[in-house]
Amino acid sequence: MDKLIYLVYPLVLLALVWGSKWYGRNKWNEDFFSLDQSKMWQGFFAICILLHHAGQKTCAPWMPNKKLIRPGLDFFVPIGYFFVAFFLICSGYGLYVSWKRKPDYLKGFFRRRVLPLILTFYVVEWMYLAVRLLLGEKMDATQILYYITGIQLANHNSWFVLALPIFYLMFWLCFRFLKSEGAAMTGVFTLILAYVLLGCSLNHLDKDMWMCGEWWYNTAIFFPLGLLFGKYKDAIVRGAKQCWLPLMILSVFFGVLLYFGAELVQGNLSYYCEWVKVPSERLLRRFMCVLSQNGAALMFVVFMVLLGLKVKIGNGVLRFMGAITLEFYLVHGLFVELFGFDFLEVIPSLVFIKNVALYTLVVAACSLPVTLLVRKLLHPKQPFLPKVKG
Repeated sequence: MDKLIYLVYPLVLLALVWGSKWYGRNKWNEDFFSLDQSKMWQGFFAICILLHHAGQKTCAPWMPNKKLIRPGLDFFVPIGYFFVAFFLICSGYGLYVSWKRKPDYLKGFFRRRVLPLILTFYVVEWMYLAVRLLLGEKMDATQILYYITGIQLANHNSWFVLALPIFYLMFWLCFRFLKSEGAAMTGVFTLILAYVLLGCSLNHLDKDMWMCGEWWYNTAIFFPLGLLFGKYKDAIVRGAKQCWLPLMILSVFFGVLLYFGAELVQGNLSYYCEWVKVPSERLLRRFMCVLSQNGAALMFVVFMVLLGLKVKIGNGVLRFMGAITLEFYLVHGLFVELFGFDFLEVIPSLVFIKNVALYTLVVAACSLPVTLLVRKLLHPKQPFLPKVKG
């Protein structure tokens, strides 16, 4: 029974290749970064994020009780930042293309792009808070107020939905007030660098706090890289087509090399270097860890772009997941915690499901209907089930 979890690997692969189309020699998927394709890839990586978080709860080497480690999802545990890098590339690319095509794109920008993120954040935050209180967690009125207002995070996975509006604000400020496109690009890169350096300067505190860990900033550079990709996409694609196979081989080779290099750097320098007394040394250690992970994640993104030029994905599962990615990302962690060995390392979970296959299945099965309920609450005019083709 314990070995059933390994079926997740062929099943995930099947979800990707089912209905996909391979383009042969000298033929290309010109649609590879369309909204439809991008959404489906994000839907696929939302599934991978669930497996990443489930793996952190079942087989992560840093789990406090080694007796609770149950193998199966080990592959997904250390590579969550790859998936976040892809999400940020898509976000930056989408913003640039929309800004370029729509002269008045910045008008009403916050209402269209930021408000939906904030509303979804608060709905799910309050859901987490209610669950934590129902499970018996003791909180004073001040702590409850912090969670209600979002000053602290009841849902530790919601950091991404807070970081993204910060990046959107950087984009809006630079493209609204700087005179040239080049200056705006430089401005966003500069602000992102300042954001990363700020993150590197802060120690790991309570996970409820903003900027409490490296996941807030270790892939932030991919947002402006997405803007840059949008600007130079045609030239990049032309070059990639001319030497696709060598680039694919190199991206895999250097991707693997840089991934293990990043693991080595983190093992020696560590994001968790609070014991280092000199602040500048702590900052440098963390910044070197960021650079090492950025190199590996960049090779992953290059690989994905090259793969997208040859493979056009498309099936109902990926379109469905692509339509609910944001809500699913925020909701699934609730069930990762409810059925894990504890709830956010604070209180006992509702039910501890020891079998990893059953645990993963239950988390997914519970996450989907709650995701759809949240989506319906936020978008009452839309159908309960997203309309998908294929």
